[in-house]
Amino acid sequence: MKKFVLLLIIASIQFTFASEKSIHILTVNGSINPTTYDYLKQGIDHAKNKNAQAVIIEMNTPGGLLQSTRDIVTEFLNSKIPIIVYVSPQGSRAASAGVFITMAAHIAVMAPGTNIGAAHPVSSQGEMDSVMSGKVTNDAAAFIRTISEKRDRNVEWAEDAVRRSVSITETEALDKNVIDLIAPNRSELLKMLDGKKIIIENDTTILATTDVVIEEQKMNWQYEILNLLSDPNISYILFLIGMYGLMFELYNPGSIFPGVAGAIAMILALYTMQTLPLNYAGLALIVVGIILFLLEIKITSYGLLSVGGAISLFLGSIMLYKTDRGIEFVEVSLSVIIPFVIVTALFFAFVVGAGLKAQKRKVHTGELGMIGAEGIAVTLLNPNGQVRVQGEIWGAESVDGKITKDAKVIVTEIHGLLLKVKKS
Repeated sequence: MKKFVLLLIIASIQFTFASEKSIHILTVNGSINPTTYDYLKQGIDHAKNKNAQAVIIEMNTPGGLLQSTRDIVTEFLNSKIPIIVYVSPQGSRAASAGVFITMAAHIAVMAPGTNIGAAHPVSSQGEMDSVMSGKVTNDAAAFIRTISEKRDRNVEWAEDAVRRSVSITETEALDKNVIDLIAPNRSELLKMLDGKKIIIENDTTILATTDVVIEEQKMNWQYEILNLLSDPNISYILFLIGMYGLMFELYNPGSIFPGVAGAIAMILALYTMQTLPLNYAGLALIVVGIILFLLEIKITSYGLLSVGGAISLFLGSIMLYKTDRGIEFVEVSLSVIIPFVIVTALFFAFVVGAGLKAQKRKVHTGELGMIGAEGIAVTLLNPNGQVRVQGEIWGAESVDGKITKDAKVIVTEIHGLLLKVKKS
């Protein structure tokens, strides 16, 4: 029994030691959004609970949402555990929101062939007016100055990244005191971190990374799905699918599938839109465009409604998300917008064209289908007799004088079982 208790104590000590030596790895590859923040916060909390040495965040981002960026930076600045941001692998970037996140880390590292910068406020709706642009830029500049001063980094360059949208390579970033290290890979990074001193609230932490336990915390499937849905392009596609499905269900009640698919897509789109900077003018233009396409089916406008729908859909699509608040970088790609607009316009053009052809097509069934049909006089028509039309014998009356037997005739009218015919 004593041996068993002793083994438990030794195992507990080894587990505690391994936890203290561990380094947790998180990965951010894409835009910064609420899902990114939730994932990073959960990862940092988990590392803290496991008494890990530090958290390394391997990052490659084009930017993202202002509120999510502020939340992440706040988490970094108040973290009780060292945060290391590593812009990697080679070819990656820390643009826009990525600049703020990288500079907020206790240790900022970049891989060779990476770049950082271009944090100037942007807008997908064209140029902002001078007053709004000044306010937005000043706010972002103050934000980056606060971070730089807190981490003893190059305040002047950080402000230039916001005001002048400058971007630099990893070697320039190291020379300008924007980052702390350049590491070609994770193994080299761990060697460089060994012995590094990090001060957090007057407490000094010395990293020991030569024989360290690595624990990778990848996004689970829930985060992966939410992160995918947070993509503005996916949100845009889901919204259009939802609109089409619901509209077709309203025009053709009982179809079921379009309504079910449209409702699911619309709910998912609305979920993602609440986390994105939605522009309601763009949303209204998209709705108007789809309504114009649907009206083209009911109203003969010879394509005018379709043209108006295509223009409205295109303009609404490029205006759907506004990015004029601080450092946000959210827009729907033209490579997604243009194909959707073209396919939609062609689809409705096909539907309308098919409808017009159907209206002009000659009727081939029923009484109306007999009008204009050709036949053969089975007997002399003077004026009454019999004719064979569409393989059947009919009583007929000539409206064109006497018609001889075996002569070709054309049906002009039908009255019950009597056909009125004339010579062909």
